Amino acid sequence: MIKKISVETSEVWGHGAMLLFSLCVSVSYILGAMVANDIEPGAITAARFLIGAIVMGTLLFISKNLKREDFKKPWRFLILGLSIVIYFVLMFEALKTASSFSLAVVFTLTPFIALFFEYFLNKKVTLRALFAISLGAMGAIWVIFEGNLENLLAFKIGYGELLFFWGCVGHALYAILIPVLNKGENAASQTLGTLSAGFLLLFLIFTNDIVETNWLSLSPLVWITTIYLATIATAFTFFLIQFAAKRISASKVMAYTYAVPFWVALGEIIINSRFPNANIIFGGLIIAFALLVLISDNTRAKI
Repeated sequence: MIKKISVETSEVWGHGAMLLFSLCVSVSYILGAMVANDIEPGAITAARFLIGAIVMGTLLFISKNLKREDFKKPWRFLILGLSIVIYFVLMFEALKTASSFSLAVVFTLTPFIALFFEYFLNKKVTLRALFAISLGAMGAIWVIFEGNLENLLAFKIGYGELLFFWGCVGHALYAILIPVLNKGENAASQTLGTLSAGFLLLFLIFTNDIVETNWLSLSPLVWITTIYLATIATAFTFFLIQFAAKRISASKVMAYTYAVPFWVALGEIIINSRFPNANIIFGGLIIAFALLVLISDNTRAKI
């Protein structure tokens, strides 16, 4: 009985972490859309990773939890770093031509992508989870193609949305690999290793963009966005997703991406007085139902 309660409590904390994750991520889309054309994707992503690594490293040092043994086999962090770098860089590139809401909707396809990866890793998935994730993907596709069958058949989708889809593939792979590549280190240490490796990769790949950026002349909004992305949308959300990934399945972790469009839509209403149309509302209701089904999945039937 005690063991059962402990597991359930652990899952509750995992769900709570991912709900907070969805809120933090939604703000990054809104802010990112405001500054996407003011700084190169590689440069702002490198800055957020560097600041995030410094913040996380400082916290670990102060709490005396910075242990050398937590960073054994550093190739693990390079793989995690590359996966999440793909997501962040493509997100900013996509925001140059796509709206924050449309990308938030594309992001809801991530659970379906994660389910695809889980299949090849022989992870067990409940029938209810399969149904909910598939339903959520249908809701996302409805919104992306504006509820128009002709758009779907002609695969009429914007460049930004298509580009960001590949970023979501990187994000899904990242979530899947977190528990696989963890060697006993805590979430904070794994986050620090991932951020540090990610910054190294970004510096090597986007050296010109980083060096040529006039950092001192950037607008206050760009700096506010960069600091938010580094501390909240990077370091903190990395910690949340790694914390949750050890307590609930990867498909459930990614299920909380379904909540992101609602936070973004709410932000658009408050900031720009922009209300969603009927197609978006209908697709959103499908996504909301999928989220409720998925997080209530406590069955043991496996496929």
